[in-house]
Amino acid sequence: MTHHEISCWHNRTYEFEPASTAFLAIDMQRDFLFDEGGQPNEMARIIPAFSRLTAIMRDLGCMIVHTRESYAEDLSDVTAHKASQGYVGRPGPFGKYLIRGQRGCDFVDELKPHSAEPVIDQPGFGKMHGSGLHEMLQAKKVTHLILAGVTTQCCVHSTLREAVDAGYWCLTVANCCASPRQQWHDAALQLIASESHLFGSICDLQDLVNGRNSGKPDGS
Repeated sequence: MTHHEISCWHNRTYEFEPASTAFLAIDMQRDFLFDEGGQPNEMARIIPAFSRLTAIMRDLGCMIVHTRESYAEDLSDVTAHKASQGYVGRPGPFGKYLIRGQRGCDFVDELKPHSAEPVIDQPGFGKMHGSGLHEMLQAKKVTHLILAGVTTQCCVHSTLREAVDAGYWCLTVANCCASPRQQWHDAALQLIASESHLFGSICDLQDLVNGRNSGKPDGS
């Protein structure tokens, strides 16, 4: 097995082996990455970097899991609190917002999953609880997670918190995440690093590229 060491923010190092690592590609859906006029929004700027990150994960042989925040057409899985906010099921440029089967709920064209890569549809922000994702990862003996996607402060951070509590070693790729407001993105990263990196390590894409290129067989 090949061992990789990633130089991370704040003088930390994240070590992983692809055979026991999964990449969680979180909610790269049209409804999040396009505006009301159907044009790419500010968060869509991460798509090229995210595409490169996904290609690296595939090349390394990591398990890749794609997630979608998505809800039933009859709204039966929308909580009363979310229903009061009014965003699930509202009209959007690609159909009803975040409703399964609608074009807007699906992934952007550049980031379509490969046929062997599982997709988790979850009516919530965190992707671990009640979705079968944890059980899927455990069956593959995954111990390490690399996370990226949208939005940093909501679905990415919610999933990260669940994953840390479940015992995974986590790495968030900062410039492959985005929020509608930069201050929310920055605040989420500060929370990850709080209390001596309570929620794991943080790197940029280039850090992962460098670590990927320096990979070496175990024991060398």
